[in-house]
Amino acid sequence: MADSKPNSSSKPGPSQVIYPNSSAEAANAAERKLRRVAILQSNYIPWKGYFDLIHMVDEFVLFDTAQYTRNDWRNRNRIKTRTGLAWLSIPVKNRFKQTIQEAEVNDPLWNERHWKTLIQHYSRARYFQMYRSRFEELYRGCDEKLLSRLNHRFLTAICEILGIKTRISWSSQYPEIENRTERLVQWCKLLNANEYLTGPAAKEYIDENRFARAGIKLRYMDYSGYPEYGQLYPPFDHAVSIVDLIFNEGPNTARYMKSF
Repeated sequence: MADSKPNSSSKPGPSQVIYPNSSAEAANAAERKLRRVAILQSNYIPWKGYFDLIHMVDEFVLFDTAQYTRNDWRNRNRIKTRTGLAWLSIPVKNRFKQTIQEAEVNDPLWNERHWKTLIQHYSRARYFQMYRSRFEELYRGCDEKLLSRLNHRFLTAICEILGIKTRISWSSQYPEIENRTERLVQWCKLLNANEYLTGPAAKEYIDENRFARAGIKLRYMDYSGYPEYGQLYPPFDHAVSIVDLIFNEGPNTARYMKSF
């Protein structure tokens, strides 16, 4: 459930695998066919690491019953421009303690602005024309009023472009449980998962023993070691939206990711 936030160095630390204990439940889990699950808040056109996480699991749960956080990745992301990094942000109505799935878009013209910005800064990218019609339809055909549904629209479309076939579901389909780790464990059980994959930031709060007692392997993503690719505007930066990689490398995108 931890956010897959990129950083400029793309080196958040080594991955870690926590194995189940030797209980009968853990032994039974080892005998089952591997079924891996990830649970994460929806992001707007997120970076490549987010899509690697989706690709590495059998089911990806959008945790959009979580509280909406301002100045985060839910409604914005970064692209490269001639003058440096720039934010593409979707205005959201400001309501106290709203969840992500309750957050409403506050500007009906956001999609036109974002599409024109992408044309301005990526029209000279090597593969922009190959994907232009697909992204133009995504933006200009988007009339979603809820941020969660909007993010889902872009996530599933980009997964299709990348050839990712992971099933994506919603946290609203599962019972709400107050304890953060217990919630994850119970949702994994409902999904018949025997491995849970999460971002490295989860180490700050997750109770690894709960997963061990449930016979569920706990694995942290390793976002280090991504290769650089031919960005249109130097210096190179990993911490940008996946659209930068797609427009610059097109059919070669998978070579610059870690799960393909």
